[in-house]
Amino acid sequence: MDALAAVGPLITPLAPVIDFVARLIPDGRIADLLLVLLVAEGLLLIVWRRLTRRGPALADLLINLGAGASLILALRVALSGADPLLLAGCLSLALLTHVADLVRRWRRG
Repeated sequence: MDALAAVGPLITPLAPVIDFVARLIPDGRIADLLLVLLVAEGLLLIVWRRLTRRGPALADLLINLGAGASLILALRVALSGADPLLLAGCLSLALLTHVADLVRRWRRG
């Protein structure tokens, strides 16, 4: 049974989007799209902070985005079949940036 048919008519209008995303997964291009969205998010948050003086501090934002970007790069490496050492490097960087984020939050109380 087709997966879209199983979830009913509410999901059917999203079929072209689902098909598009499904084509990006096998070779890792989905990660490229996610990285573009992550950069856009970062830029929007930086602009928001400058305009309103609200939102995360730049260092906090960059550390958080670094952790996310590292995980997305790990996904890209895994899906593309690249060297496992590169995957380990991406995951290690994600761990380091995550720990840095936790340390900054912990110190603030």
